[in-house]
Amino acid sequence: MKITGIETIPFAIPYRKPLRFASGEVHTAEHVLVRVHTDSGLTGTAEAPPRPYTYGETQESIVAVIDRVFAPQLLGLCALERETVHALLDRTVGNPAAKSALDMALWDILGQAAGVPVATLLGGWTDRMRVSHMVGFAPAGAMVTEALRIRETYGITTFKVKVGRRPYTDDVTACRALREALGPEAELYIDGNRGWTAAESARALREMADLGLTFAEELCPADDVLGRRWLVGQCTVPFIADESATRPAEVTRELLGGSATAISVKTARTGFTASQRVLHQCEGLGVAVVMGNQIDGQIGTLCSVAFGAAHRSSTRHAGELSNFLDMSDDLLAEPLSIADGELRVREGAGLGIVVDPDKLARYRQDG
Repeated sequence: MKITGIETIPFAIPYRKPLRFASGEVHTAEHVLVRVHTDSGLTGTAEAPPRPYTYGETQESIVAVIDRVFAPQLLGLCALERETVHALLDRTVGNPAAKSALDMALWDILGQAAGVPVATLLGGWTDRMRVSHMVGFAPAGAMVTEALRIRETYGITTFKVKVGRRPYTDDVTACRALREALGPEAELYIDGNRGWTAAESARALREMADLGLTFAEELCPADDVLGRRWLVGQCTVPFIADESATRPAEVTRELLGGSATAISVKTARTGFTASQRVLHQCEGLGVAVVMGNQIDGQIGTLCSVAFGAAHRSSTRHAGELSNFLDMSDDLLAEPLSIADGELRVREGAGLGIVVDPDKLARYRQDG
């Protein structure tokens, strides 16, 4: 199963409405479809979603680094030589989404070759995950309407609420309105995308202490080292490190330094190989993990649920697996379906990704 070719296809699909949060907003999913071809006839597929305001990657940079830097190093290697692949990729700093797409495409090949789902290769714990839905910035009434619609339509009862606006009281009001509308049985947790200071975060948490929040995530920047430690030290719910803990070394730094007490795992930035290392690291340290989302499309979401469902510790909490609902279309021939608040792993060997060629032709950006 030698690698004979690596294909990068930029594509763009508009969102139904802009997604807004403290670190920016997106109007169009400008992603990259990555395909790894082998001499055995098997092809692995994954999706790379660039997030320039968080990791510095763009659609153009992902295509360029794969085509010009990574592909020449990987051609001729066996798809089984994952450690060699990562040693080569790691010589180039950054570029997490590009590296992760290559890693997941290789796992797709391995699953196809073995004739089993990738979720089975990774651990095989279960075939589904509970879903958490992200509620972005909007007036409080609109946020409530969105959450109620999602619960009624898809059975989702866990909501990740974007916060980080100023004044912080706007977000306190929105979270209070969501709790009142959804009732005590719904799970709510907040994500600030580094939008507040440590002091603002502390005031907001005090004013939301009666809302029964499950987690708080990245409320203030991790680079504000002392302020972040001060905040986490007084936080009464697990404090999730997300964009501040993108590699195993960063996970160690944030947890042992007192800047986080839980970790978000995103396959879009750590693939399957490094995500598994982070997950096992968290298990060894006794901290919770949640499956995060990089505003993935359906292909990326398939990868997230495959990884999350494969491991016992990553299924303890609902995963962020519904962002694709905000896209106006997608590339899969058979769209994903969320029912009763759950998303199932796709059956079949590998990741089960089948791209609709007509949709790809419609949305690709390379002519």
